[in-house]
Amino acid sequence: MTRHRVALGTVQETLLIPLYGRAVESRKAEPALRDPRAEEIVASLDYDFARFDGLPSLAGTVLRTALFDAWVRDFLTAHPDGTVVEIGAGLNTRFERVDNGTARWLEFDLPDVIALRRALVAGTARRRTAAASVTGTSWADEAVALGGGGPYFLAAEAVLPFLTEREAHGVVELMAARFPGSLLALDTAGPGIVGAQESHDALSRVEARMRWACAAPADLETRHPGTRIAASHTLTSLPRDLHDNLPEAYREMLRTLTEQRLPQVEQYHLTLLGLPPRP
Repeated sequence: MTRHRVALGTVQETLLIPLYGRAVESRKAEPALRDPRAEEIVASLDYDFARFDGLPSLAGTVLRTALFDAWVRDFLTAHPDGTVVEIGAGLNTRFERVDNGTARWLEFDLPDVIALRRALVAGTARRRTAAASVTGTSWADEAVALGGGGPYFLAAEAVLPFLTEREAHGVVELMAARFPGSLLALDTAGPGIVGAQESHDALSRVEARMRWACAAPADLETRHPGTRIAASHTLTSLPRDLHDNLPEAYREMLRTLTEQRLPQVEQYHLTLLGLPPRP
C-alpha cells in the first residue's frame, strides 16, 4: 500500500483528529457510525495517529459527525437534487456515508489539504473539489456554478471556531448573501472552551488553537438578522432519535456527562441555521 506523507499547516492538521475518530469508531463491533473509507485513509497516511489514542474527544467528533450526517440526510430526502457544500472539507467522507446518487457535492479546503485529498479521493461530475479559503469568495463562485439555483446545504464542521470572530461572522454574511434561504450546519465553542485549550485532551497535542468564542448560538441570530436557528444541540442534548440509536456505551457516557455538566461539553453547540431568504 502507498503511504502518503502528511505535510499540513497548523490548523489543517486538526482534520486528522475527526478522521482518526471515525476510523477507530468504524472498527468497533457496535459503532455509532460505520466509515470503512476513513479506515482505509488512516492506513494509507504516514502519520503518528497514536498520539490521539484513547482521547475522550474522539467520541465527541464521532457524535458531531453523526448529527451533521443526519442533517444532510434530511436535506437530501427533501431535496434529492440539491447541492451539499463541505466547507473546510478536510478528509471528510460524508459523501461515502450519505450520498443519494443524485445530489451534487463541492468539497473545498486550503491548497495543502486539497492536494492530499485529491491523492486519496477521486472526484466525479457530481462531486468536485476546490482549493480555496473559507474567508475568500472563490468557493462560493464554484458552488453556484455547480449547484445553479440550489437548494444548498452548507456544512462547516470544526472550521469556524478556528477563525477570528470577525472572520467567522464575515463568512456567515457571505453565505447569507450568496446562498439565501439555505441551511448552514456549524459548531461553536464557548469562552470556557476557547480559554482552556492548553488542557484540552486533543488540541493540546497539536499547535492549532480556536480563536472565536461564541457564548451562545442565539448570538448568531442577533448578529445576522433574518437568520433562524432550526436546531441546536450539545452532545448531551442530541435529537432523541439519534441518541436512542447509539450503542449503549455511548448512551451511558452521555448519561454521565449530563450529570457532570462539564463546561467543555455544555458550551459546545452544534447548530443548524436557516439563512435569511432572498429579499
